[in-house]
Amino acid sequence: MNPRDVEPRLLRGFVAVAEELHFTRAAARLYVAQQALSRDVRRLEQALAANLFVRTTRAVELTSDGHRLLPLARRVLAAHEELAGAFGAGTAAGAAPRPLLVDLNTDGPGTARTVLERARELAPDCELMARFESGLTHAAAEVAAGRLDVAFGYADGLDPVLRAPLAQRPVRYEPLAVLLPEGHALAARESVPLDALAGETVYAGAGNPRTLEWTGLARELFSGRGILMAPPAPVAMGKEEFRRVMVKTGNPVLATVGFLDMPGCVKLPLTDPVPLSPLSMVWRKGFAHPGLDALHAAAAALAAERGWLAPPPGSWLPAPLTHGPGGG
Repeated sequence: MNPRDVEPRLLRGFVAVAEELHFTRAAARLYVAQQALSRDVRRLEQALAANLFVRTTRAVELTSDGHRLLPLARRVLAAHEELAGAFGAGTAAGAAPRPLLVDLNTDGPGTARTVLERARELAPDCELMARFESGLTHAAAEVAAGRLDVAFGYADGLDPVLRAPLAQRPVRYEPLAVLLPEGHALAARESVPLDALAGETVYAGAGNPRTLEWTGLARELFSGRGILMAPPAPVAMGKEEFRRVMVKTGNPVLATVGFLDMPGCVKLPLTDPVPLSPLSMVWRKGFAHPGLDALHAAAAALAAERGWLAPPPGSWLPAPLTHGPGGG
């Protein structure tokens, strides 16, 4: 086989193994048998007359030729996806596209879940699979690496280097809220003015490397208002673990109005001014998939129906980011 005739499938398999450094995980990610993936990698190596991986019983590592090929393969695949998007779904006639992996940040209600459900209605033949990565900084890196296809969050708060390979679409200006233990002095209110949080220590993901964009937004919101940033707490995975850690520390938690309801806690909207988090949808530049098209259509329809992109007068928004999240 001439290198000019290399099939995109072979490059796709190579990139998956290069990013996972594990044939079993790469095969699962591509929904193929491990033996088939190994065979494709060998065919690619033969076509290029190069060894791309060093394989041992304990590890898989890229060779110098593998490192040289990786950025080239990514560019070829991005161009192939762009071509497929321009002239069709990118699959053989009559074949269904592969599942689209969509990170919703949390396994519960919220804006991203609403967009996903509407997209499923618009494209019932597509499989849109939800994932829950908890934090856009982490999820965006997974999208850039090809382990996720789409994620939602405060994209403008990402480090510019992380944001560079991604495209984004504004979805909603999400009103912020505070999550309080039921016995908290502010829990009996219907809403919480920002000034009422002066002197409070509020948790906003400090110390969690997955949520740097959220902590940066909170730091900007708290600045000059006497609101203290809670110190790092154990990273809790799942609703029950999050509730347990929250009750144990006793700190209010910065959240959105669509955040999970927690037993033993009260979620109240923040006011005076109403602080907003700009929620965006992100995906790899050049990526095309009919499920992504459905998500675009769903986000546009919902924003129009519900006024998601019309911030109320006098509301607070973070300043455009010109440095890393939380820096400066």
